[in-house]
Amino acid sequence: MRIAFIVPATTEIGSGASTYNREMAAALEATGHSIETVPLPGRFPLADDIAKAALDAAWQKLPPDAVPVIDGFVLSAFDRSRLTARPCVGLIHHATPLETGHSAEDRDRLRATECDLLPLLTKIVVTGASTGARLTAEFGVDAARIRVIAPGTPVAPRSHGSGGGPCEILSIGSLVPRKAHDVLIRAVAALFDLDWRLTIVGGASRDASHAAALASLVAELGVADRVTFAGEVDEAGLAALWARTDVFALATHHEVTAMAVAEALRRGVPVAVTEGAAASSLVTPECGVVCPPGDVVQLSKALRRLIFDRPLRAAMADAAWTIGRALPDWQTQALAFAEAIAG
Repeated sequence: MRIAFIVPATTEIGSGASTYNREMAAALEATGHSIETVPLPGRFPLADDIAKAALDAAWQKLPPDAVPVIDGFVLSAFDRSRLTARPCVGLIHHATPLETGHSAEDRDRLRATECDLLPLLTKIVVTGASTGARLTAEFGVDAARIRVIAPGTPVAPRSHGSGGGPCEILSIGSLVPRKAHDVLIRAVAALFDLDWRLTIVGGASRDASHAAALASLVAELGVADRVTFAGEVDEAGLAALWARTDVFALATHHEVTAMAVAEALRRGVPVAVTEGAAASSLVTPECGVVCPPGDVVQLSKALRRLIFDRPLRAAMADAAWTIGRALPDWQTQALAFAEAIAG
């Protein structure tokens, strides 16, 4: 099959959506499909003139036998005529009106656009079941046209942890309000009597004011020497961070896939996450803890147990490793993806 992934040109390394797109495209190619990635410059998800002009140029060059797979983030660059002219597949990570940081007016515009365009897509792949349910309930998409293809989890070596000294806590996610890094920072800051370090991997470009507020919060709470904002990290750098991680933490208010949670389990790392992370369903009491979104006190209590009780943390690491090895890889998910969009 010939597949054209139409995606935003500007992405942050570590972003869940961009990681899914990249890994799925690579896995599809590895399983014998012809893949072209079509990156669109400009502003998204509210497409500007640059984005629309880029789509015009790219659309004219698409081979007639290619299946367009449209990332939902760029959907607003399309009009009804393109989506009805040929069969198109939507790849929806989450409905864009649900993203934090939009004004009420922009959310209304995005909702109107997606209610208009999503039902025109021949097929829709969603990366989590909750997204599919919302597309049907709130955006008028026929449930029969939706397939859930969760992310794969890359094969990875087991993390050896810090090996003593401060408990190394890792969190991954762009510095935007939805990721709730402020909740995590407040939770660990309360543990002033314990020995820990927190590294947050994620770009600051999507919401510079929020990123600045997080830096101010760290200074205000007196933990600037124990919290590192690593920014965007390349693959080798992220692997090095995982290797020394003792605990993975994610305080997100809402997350459709939370691939980093699955990767933590795959690497044998205990987790402390919120119910806002879809992958929290993978977390059992043996391998981690799940807290209500926004609950600083409960998250802090959970982290206290993991940091203080080394034998407990070691037992949870063993359980995480066992669970992680049973997760599907990208090749398995690519086969399901190809089946979902064929025909």
